[in-house]
Amino acid sequence: MNLDTYDLDYKPDFLSFEFFSEGPKGRIKKFIQFEKIIAPEIQNEIYNLSFGDYNDAKGRIDDLVVSDNKDAEKVLNTVVTAIILFTDEYPNVSVLTQGSTPSRTRYYTMEISKHLQEITGTFEIWGALSEREWELFREKQAL
Repeated sequence: MNLDTYDLDYKPDFLSFEFFSEGPKGRIKKFIQFEKIIAPEIQNEIYNLSFGDYNDAKGRIDDLVVSDNKDAEKVLNTVVTAIILFTDEYPNVSVLTQGSTPSRTRYYTMEISKHLQEITGTFEIWGALSEREWELFREKQAL
């Protein structure tokens, strides 16, 4: 994939990444964290992707803040790049991600749909129908 992205800094274990969004609201630190989900009933390793602005005062990711730095596509492309780097390092894992709000989940779904043909050359995308039922992502799911 040839994406317009920000430069990523990451730890040697590829579990955490940071970058800076640049726009009218200034320079905003963003953070991506991959955390292993412990689920004994599942044989494959699954990692949850957490993403958001990094709150230095609290020392954690804030995934509810709205930065509105007018660079959403570039930010999302940078997150995709982090996922690619992570899965290159850990090729036999699954990555779970969900928007922190319904509107963010809808936005991510629309972006996946927009780039679905390109994405499926790299990833297999699944969508949750319920807590225990999943199906391969289809473009019509974004409607």
